[in-house]
Order: sequence, then structure tokens, then C-alpha cells
Amino acid sequence: MTQQVSTVVLMCGLPGSGKTTYAMELVRRGYVRLSIDEAVWRRLGCRDAGLVLEAAAFDQLKEEVRSEQRQELVELMTAGRDVVVDYSFWSRAARDDYKALVESHGCCWELVHLKADRTTLERRLKVRNGEEGADSVTVNQELFHRYLADFEEPNGEGEQVFMQSSP
Repeated sequence: MTQQVSTVVLMCGLPGSGKTTYAMELVRRGYVRLSIDEAVWRRLGCRDAGLVLEAAAFDQLKEEVRSEQRQELVELMTAGRDVVVDYSFWSRAARDDYKALVESHGCCWELVHLKADRTTLERRLKVRNGEEGADSVTVNQELFHRYLADFEEPNGEGEQVFMQSSP
């Protein structure tokens, strides 16, 4: 019996571009979703609990979760499961790293880049910042500007680009 080759979808885009919405549609089609934000949320509890981590501690926690989820990704690929990695993949180095990991296990990757204009992103983030839950991590103006400045847009990396303009 031949083992099924997994497909790993790497979500890429700025906060508010629709990555999680897209990823959840893949979950409905049988994909397993890996999300750093969701795992961190489960570990910390809700933001209203009064727990605020310093940036260095938060970054360390995110790195621990990323490492754990990377191992989980390998286990899922080995089991022949399709996976959607619901991260921002803001750097080309991170995208290349995950593509190489997927290929090293004989699996296929898809890079899905969701784009939206700044007005759409800001409108969505304003709504999302008023919500609670793992998929509603607050992105304030300072953080949003940092994301805009640091985001390395995929170009010629085998990406599929989808423009988002709905609410």
C-alpha cells in the first residue's frame, strides 16, 4: 500500500488579510491546522486575565510553540495528513525553511499569499481588536506598522496570490 503524500499549505500575509478564514475552510475539507497564535492563547489564557508578558518572554514562548508545532508538522506529514500552517510567514527565510522541511519528507507545499489594501487591513484589525479568542490577537497601530515595514512579500516563490477586499 502506498502512503498518501501530504500537502502542506503555508499561509502568508499581513494581519487582517484573511489567513485564518482561509485556513478554516481547509480544515472543513480535512486539513489539520497549526496556529502559533492559537497555541500561545491556550497557554496564556485570555488577555483579560491580567497576564501581560514582556516582548522577550512572549517571543520566547512563540519560539517554543513554533518548535513544537514544527515537530507536529513532521508527525502529521509522516502520517499522510494534509496540513495548513496558519502563520504569517512574513520572511522569505521562514518560507524557504518550511518548504525545504516539507520537501525533505517527500511532501508537497503550496504557498498561499493573501493580500489586502491597507484600508481593508486596518478596518478588519479594528473589528478584530475588539473581539476575544485565539484568532483575535490584538494588533495595535505600533505593531501593525512594524508588520508593514518588516513583511517580505513573496515574489517568484511559487506563491498563489489572492486579493482580499471584503469586510
